[in-house]
Amino acid sequence: MSEFKYSPSKWVPFRDMEAIEAARKIKREDITKHPNPDFKIEVYEDSEIEWMFITDIFFRIKEAADKGERIVMILPQPWPMYRRVADLLNRARVSCKNLYTFNMDEYANEDGVIAPETWPLGFTHALKKYFYNEIDEDLRPPENQMVGLTNENINDYGKMIADHGGADICYSGPGWTGHLAFIEPDAPEFQADLEEWKKMGPRIATLSPFTIAQNSLHGGFGASGDLAAVPPKAATIGPAEVIGAKHRIDFNALTIR
Repeated sequence: MSEFKYSPSKWVPFRDMEAIEAARKIKREDITKHPNPDFKIEVYEDSEIEWMFITDIFFRIKEAADKGERIVMILPQPWPMYRRVADLLNRARVSCKNLYTFNMDEYANEDGVIAPETWPLGFTHALKKYFYNEIDEDLRPPENQMVGLTNENINDYGKMIADHGGADICYSGPGWTGHLAFIEPDAPEFQADLEEWKKMGPRIATLSPFTIAQNSLHGGFGASGDLAAVPPKAATIGPAEVIGAKHRIDFNALTIR
């Protein structure tokens, strides 16, 4: 067979072929091994991922409520499955008065104007629709305890989380670029050496073409591949908020069906 050599497209954000080849060679039986004992990797069936996410949120809220303690969560959006979390909370009659949630990101336009809560495709809109409004009124937290990014609060967003003691848990899942929230690896707004990068907080970031393509396949945009429907920028938490969380769960569950 003839050998055909080429380099990754310039659009691919990670181009270290030595590291890529090393990752490709990891065997199935070694996939959960990691030199950092605090970095735990577990493998589950695709069908189990959603239920794991739902129940983890539910039990963390319930445990905090049972102890009368505050719980602070950084949440991804805009998943309708938050309705199932709300259903469990309602059935178990769990008070959410001490629940504080912070959305990890929100769309923005080319001028840095962040999408308002009233925009039907926005993440704060989804949080209220699929989670807050689905919790029974007598169990809901005050509405101002479920927070999304806005132009008014973005400069203080990291401090708002820190003032609550930092996040108890940050949930996330990587996009095609490997981003967490909209911390894109090739966004000019996040270009820095590692130590400086780890200290970066919330900001408006430029979305990767890969992210725009991926998100155009989401249900909110009609799962249509309509690239022009996806805003070009987004407000996002920074690495500092993720690193500052007491616990982190990252679901790597992208599938093609």
